[in-house]
Amino acid sequence: MHPELLILALGALLLLVHIFAAAHVKTRQYGVTWNMGARDEELPPLNPLAGRLVRAQANFQETFPIAIVALLGVVVAGVASPMTALGGWIWLGARLVYLPLYAAGVPKVRTLVFVVSLVGLGMAIKPLFLS
Repeated sequence: MHPELLILALGALLLLVHIFAAAHVKTRQYGVTWNMGARDEELPPLNPLAGRLVRAQANFQETFPIAIVALLGVVVAGVASPMTALGGWIWLGARLVYLPLYAAGVPKVRTLVFVVSLVGLGMAIKPLFLS
């Protein structure tokens, strides 16, 4: 199996971690009845941790489709290489680090880690523009 596909599978697991981390903290704040209900009622603002986890999830959901296009694209186009796999691993590793940094409210370093993830995506998608 191409490493790019393994990276995508692990990325999908990381998306689930994002979803359940945010849902868990929101449920702690709003209660199980809210979680199991229609969620139509007005709610107070999220506490800081829940807000950060929701924003981290949204950020991941914005960039994961790019990773899918990049990593699946190089496999389908037949241009996967050690460089595209390395780019994918850099992206995934940075995204793994990003979540706890964001949850902890760490500024600047979190942004630097995000930029590193973008560099990894660039490494992975570049061959699609050159083939």
